[in-house]
Amino acid sequence: MSLLTAELQDEIRNLMARYPKPRSAILGALHRVQEELGCLPPEAQAEVAALFDMPPAEVDSLVTFYYMYFRKPMGRYAIKVCRSISCYLRGSDKLRCHLQDKLGIGRGETTKDGMFSLLEGECLAACDGAPAVQINDRFVENVTSEMLDALLEELRKGSSRFSAWPEPCKP
Repeated sequence: MSLLTAELQDEIRNLMARYPKPRSAILGALHRVQEELGCLPPEAQAEVAALFDMPPAEVDSLVTFYYMYFRKPMGRYAIKVCRSISCYLRGSDKLRCHLQDKLGIGRGETTKDGMFSLLEGECLAACDGAPAVQINDRFVENVTSEMLDALLEELRKGSSRFSAWPEPCKP
């Protein structure tokens, strides 16, 4: 059974057709698959590889290299705390510890209710707004512990400001 729907496969083929070299669409295709499934399990990676006529190991190397791709199920909200030097100097380590205490999870873990996953990113490219946090695909800058508490509450209430990943990731 295919993890990628016929519609998603067609969407990926249309994306590939936009480029002189179809492989240029691979990152966008992986984003779309992750949006649909919530993560990129090996079976989905193999299907993407087949669409692009490339070895599954090449797709796996992309998924492994880029931190925005998830190989395992994540919570509805993946919270990434930047750990670059700018963010670190402005307290990102304290924010991560605050989130660990507040959510009761460690780095790379997901809350028991499946709502939140806590991650770190090497650089979120928001140095002028350090410390920065990324919630799924949205950035929040100049973050404080109080802001995090308010954001967590907002997310628990189903905020429309932050889109949630689908649930659960289909392995």
